[in-house]
Amino acid sequence: MSLDRFYPIFDGPDWLKRMLPLGVKLVQLRMKDLPEDGLRQFIAQAQALCRAYGAVLVVNDHWRIAIDAECDWVHLGQEDLDTADLPAIRRAGLKLGISTHDHAELDRALSISPDYVALGPVYPTILKKMKWKRQGLDRVTEWKRLVGDMPLVAIGGMSVERAEGALEAGADIVSAVTDITLNDDPEGRVRQWIEVTR
Repeated sequence: MSLDRFYPIFDGPDWLKRMLPLGVKLVQLRMKDLPEDGLRQFIAQAQALCRAYGAVLVVNDHWRIAIDAECDWVHLGQEDLDTADLPAIRRAGLKLGISTHDHAELDRALSISPDYVALGPVYPTILKKMKWKRQGLDRVTEWKRLVGDMPLVAIGGMSVERAEGALEAGADIVSAVTDITLNDDPEGRVRQWIEVTR
């Protein structure tokens, strides 16, 4: 199964209701600081929406709920790998994406045989405080050489204007958050993203 080259990340199903009708085919649900009941409800809702629109849902962090909701994908950060039950994730048939920021993290990720690897931040990001500096497009090219046929996701400071450069550097998929969610016209921005990535 090939993944779409445009990979937006949203913090709740309300965003999916707005964006899936525009043609988004790959989306991550990243929700923090919610009680478990709320998480379960939102993930189930997001999964139903994605199935209705023929889109792939990736659940960030909450792998137990993703298994219970019969989701297809989960994304884990390096800290999540410390506590996640990877055999349980695999037994449930979930595909796995993993965040990487340096060579040690990439080595660790590749030892797990994920279904995609994400590299970030490619550009400076305002989304969260990170100890890693901008990776740059040369690092994208290096990562693609190291991961081979495995899909590589470029994330961090990505915009419509930067998407083509990331893809030309070797990324298979470009992920965006604030370029959409902080835009005055998020729907219009998503249409632009779809135009430059398909």
